[in-house]
Amino acid sequence: MTTIHNENSRVKIPALVHFTRLGYTYRSLKDAEGQYDEDTNIFIGSFRDGINKLNGTKLTDQDAKDIIADLKNTLNQDDLGQGFYNYLKKGYKGLKLIDFNTIAGDNNICEVVTEFTCKNGSEEFRPDITVLINGMPLVFIEVKKPNNKNGIQAEYERINKRFANKKFRRFANITQFMIFSNNSEYDDMEAVPLEGAFYSTTDYVRLFFSHFREEDETIFGKISSIDEEVENEILKDNNLVSIKGSGEYAVNISPTSPTNRIITSMLSHERLMFILKYSLCFVDKADPDTGIRRLEKHIMRYPQLFATKAIENKLNHGVKHGVIWHTQGSGKTELAYYNTHYLSDYYQKQGIIAKFYFIVDRLDLLRQAADEFRSRGLVVDEVKNKAELEKMFEKPGDKNNTGELSITVVNIQKLSANAIAKPLDYDLSIQRIYFLDEAHRSYNPKGSFLANLMASDRDAVMIALTGTPLISKEYKTKDVFGDYIHKYYYNRSIADRYTLRLIREGIKTEYRMTLVSTLEEIKAVKGSLPRKELYAHPRYVQPLVKYITQDFTKSRKMLNDDSIGGMIVCDSSEQARAVFEEIKSKNYKAVLADAQDKTLNFVLSTPTIDYTCALILHDEDDKETRAKEQNEFKQGEIDFLVVYNMLLTGFDAKRLKKLYLCRKITDHNLLQALTRVNRPYKSFRYGYVVDFADIREEFDKTNKAYFDELQLELGDAFKEYDNIFKRQDEIQKDLDYIAEKLFLYDTENAELFSQQISELSKGELIEVRKALELYKELANLSKLFGYDELAEKFTLDNVNSLYNEVANRISIVNQKEALANAEDMSAILNMALDGIDFKFQKVSESEMIIADKFRETLERTRKEMQRNNDPKDPEYVSLLEELQRLFAKKNMEELTAEEMTKHMEELNRIEEAARKKNAADAMLARKYYGDLKYMRTHKRLREGNSPISSDLLLNKVLLSLKESVDKKVYENEKILDNEPYFEKNMYPIIIRVFHDNDIQIDAQNVKKVGSCISEEYFHERTWN
Repeated sequence: MTTIHNENSRVKIPALVHFTRLGYTYRSLKDAEGQYDEDTNIFIGSFRDGINKLNGTKLTDQDAKDIIADLKNTLNQDDLGQGFYNYLKKGYKGLKLIDFNTIAGDNNICEVVTEFTCKNGSEEFRPDITVLINGMPLVFIEVKKPNNKNGIQAEYERINKRFANKKFRRFANITQFMIFSNNSEYDDMEAVPLEGAFYSTTDYVRLFFSHFREEDETIFGKISSIDEEVENEILKDNNLVSIKGSGEYAVNISPTSPTNRIITSMLSHERLMFILKYSLCFVDKADPDTGIRRLEKHIMRYPQLFATKAIENKLNHGVKHGVIWHTQGSGKTELAYYNTHYLSDYYQKQGIIAKFYFIVDRLDLLRQAADEFRSRGLVVDEVKNKAELEKMFEKPGDKNNTGELSITVVNIQKLSANAIAKPLDYDLSIQRIYFLDEAHRSYNPKGSFLANLMASDRDAVMIALTGTPLISKEYKTKDVFGDYIHKYYYNRSIADRYTLRLIREGIKTEYRMTLVSTLEEIKAVKGSLPRKELYAHPRYVQPLVKYITQDFTKSRKMLNDDSIGGMIVCDSSEQARAVFEEIKSKNYKAVLADAQDKTLNFVLSTPTIDYTCALILHDEDDKETRAKEQNEFKQGEIDFLVVYNMLLTGFDAKRLKKLYLCRKITDHNLLQALTRVNRPYKSFRYGYVVDFADIREEFDKTNKAYFDELQLELGDAFKEYDNIFKRQDEIQKDLDYIAEKLFLYDTENAELFSQQISELSKGELIEVRKALELYKELANLSKLFGYDELAEKFTLDNVNSLYNEVANRISIVNQKEALANAEDMSAILNMALDGIDFKFQKVSESEMIIADKFRETLERTRKEMQRNNDPKDPEYVSLLEELQRLFAKKNMEELTAEEMTKHMEELNRIEEAARKKNAADAMLARKYYGDLKYMRTHKRLREGNSPISSDLLLNKVLLSLKESVDKKVYENEKILDNEPYFEKNMYPIIIRVFHDNDIQIDAQNVKKVGSCISEEYFHERTWN
């Protein structure tokens, strides 16, 4: 028999056992009815005992129920659970709900359960594993087997739908975070997460799956060994005793499996308490892309977590200065927020009050940082002048008497020589903590600003934050502020999907020659001109804007997204003004209106495009106007930002995907500018840099300098890092791979292509699909870069057709495998019904309503049929055949409204019959403590000439057999390596049990009973 596995044996059961190695107690849900509150899934007894243990109280069950009823009201709110989290963190009416202080977690009751149903009315879902802390379901884990269909995205889509459902509001609000794993290693080249173990907080709109890469390997040395008695109890409770001796189980139970690693990293007691107390925050602010205000729940990214621990480690060793080198887009402001809470507690334990300061060097960044902190609930003091700051240093207790945690955001230019900390005339120990934003700027050791900052408090903790530390010969950032505390470079950020890789687009040769010729003509007419005037001359600016608008129009078309924005980085403020005026003049429209322009290589659907733009210069308009225009750009109301020096650092707009670089930028400033287009946006894999200035040499020089710095810091580990750009030769290599893979196939004729692939193996089909997937991604790039030979070989529509042919063929191969290797007909049913797409053209509203009802009915029937746990049941087989005959009558996509109505009647009948069958099976399974093996055995033995005519007596006999057989498997797990030997060993047990119950049994029936039981145990071991 071909071995087939599911997530139970491959991921879930090993994970449950692993939890017990971390000190958790496995809790069975059998006979759990009445022990938990069904509206919140809080276990009443554990909740009561946990509170009593933490607070020295003697609450009764009724007291616990009253508290849960109050918490239930809080959990009903549309606040992502913020109200409940405040109770969790600060306590409920003076009662601690969790003890955050014990490293071993001894004061908390830590349990895990499996398949714990979250139900509200008729709606329900069951997480694979739920983590209970003092009876409260705070974390859940969803697992899939490796190489499952759609990878981890299947869970992503499912959980997004669940948490958008208001019926599940309470369960979403009580859940602090979730883990999703298909027990595979990360594939760092994936555009969307398909393989690996990810974590996320809850959200009503969309989740973000984050990687977790453990940096403290000592955590794996704290794992206890398996308690075999507990392991056996878990296997027995889940009716999977047969898998224990298998080689697959031995592999999956390893502490180093991807699922078990992330469980250790995030749910070992000390780490979980850290995450619950310090790693979560609620952010209330306007979405930068839409302008709509909404609440979000954030969780620390793993580099933020390890940076926080690294800061603590430095402080423990008496080091108060250092640099956090985290690449742009990695969340340095949020890191500062998290550390206000963590370091406040760190110093409070020493009897010291921590005072926090966030230092910036620009007014717009001051406002931006202040908004970010306020949106997370911090009290923010914005220093308006030097006198106010001097007073704050003289009397640190005068501001913020609310008791809430606060931070002072200050422009470094407000630091005067008089802003110096002075000894206090009362008994109060204060530790000032400075976070210095963008520490690569405005902190010249020869300047007065830095001198004033250092002199303000010689004992202050100074944490410099930068994505591009200065590493020049003149001075280095770490020479000013101390060694690196923690590092997170851009390539790891790209792999983690926090930032995008970049593609540099060199301008076409003929256009470059046109510009050179234009410059020569201007010189000939005007004579020698200053550079600023030369590059701002209309004769130069007009073809520049023509190229940019033409390229931008083409990019929107090829990337199939009209929402992307562009930034034009000009050579001077004079050129910026000229470019701005040229775009406003709409002269470019004459070019774009020519739909046959050969340089466009496509037909414009809207030839008369009006592009909007904003000019952002320090001496143009006032600060409020510039801020307004930046927000309008973020919200998609402006197409282009025209800049010179402003916005090249600190400006984040997700939709900014095209950077037109018209001047050379050097050193760290270049990396800062390039990464304006690296923020994740929709399904984009790249940001695009159109390079007029030929930055390659400068980028290579700057990048090499950072690589050398990394090598000094990281040693051999620096090899992990590679170029921020996807190079042209890499794109060519990908395209060569595609051409090689598709060489033998007739890609111009989809019908012949379909015939050719019908002879391929599944592995070969997957290779072809991979090539076509890659081409779908690079097809537009090949056109953008002028790979005309390959680009013209396919049309994008044709590639989609070929891809669909391959995908369909793989589905057929999967179905054949299922038919050949699996008795579980639900797999076939799933494939038969999955992904049916109904298309209706020119239909009435009433017909559309019928179509929607038909979809719902079909889905309900499928779900009910898939719930079946006995695919051999004659009634189920009959229902499945009816369903298959129904589908065979006519293509489902072509049904008329009348035919759909008739089909719905049949589907409703099948659904009802399946529901009754499933209910009867569930009732019988409960007689065997949920063990489906013995439910099926009971039914097989009642079919035909049964050795026992009474259900009651058969149940009694089979329960005795179950106990004896399970015990034999526990005692000798290798017995299941040989099916005939196992079955033969059961014969004496069967004879004894029947004899003990005064039942006569002949040899034929002994073999029948033995065969049924043996088949179930081996089926469980190989199928699960």
